[in-house]
Amino acid sequence: MTTPDNPSDVWRPHVTVACVVTDRDRYLMVEEEVNGCVAYNQPAGHLDDHESLLQAAVRETREETGWTVALTHLVGVHQWRSQEHGEVIVRFTFAAKPLNHDPQQALDAGVRRALWLTRQEIAALGGRLRSPMVLLSIDEWLAGQRLPLSVVTSLMPEGAAP
Repeated sequence: MTTPDNPSDVWRPHVTVACVVTDRDRYLMVEEEVNGCVAYNQPAGHLDDHESLLQAAVRETREETGWTVALTHLVGVHQWRSQEHGEVIVRFTFAAKPLNHDPQQALDAGVRRALWLTRQEIAALGGRLRSPMVLLSIDEWLAGQRLPLSVVTSLMPEGAAP
């Protein structure tokens, strides 16, 4: 139970972002090592302090894949308890189109490579998907679930220092 005198007792989920990046019938995926196992995910990661959700989605995609993307829509907001660490994740998933790729860019620690896969290839990965949100967000995108980016508003000051 939280008290006004002790705000650090407030429960907080992990806020993450992800991108469904499409090129015709293929989706940009990340092959990564997680706790000694190979897992597959969309480009995704945690929201940093002083960063908007939109900025985080573009940054994480670039850091994990070398691709610069333009966000087009919000696909969905998903809540899930991670099997990996037991914490609750609140994930904002965006649709994005690829703009350009820097093959020389070093990828985030743990990321083995970025690759383009079809939905069928992604589904065949089964338990190697990092979470059920991977296939869910692709299926939502395929079903036409797209909200305008204007539904995601940041009141964070531009360029605010931590």
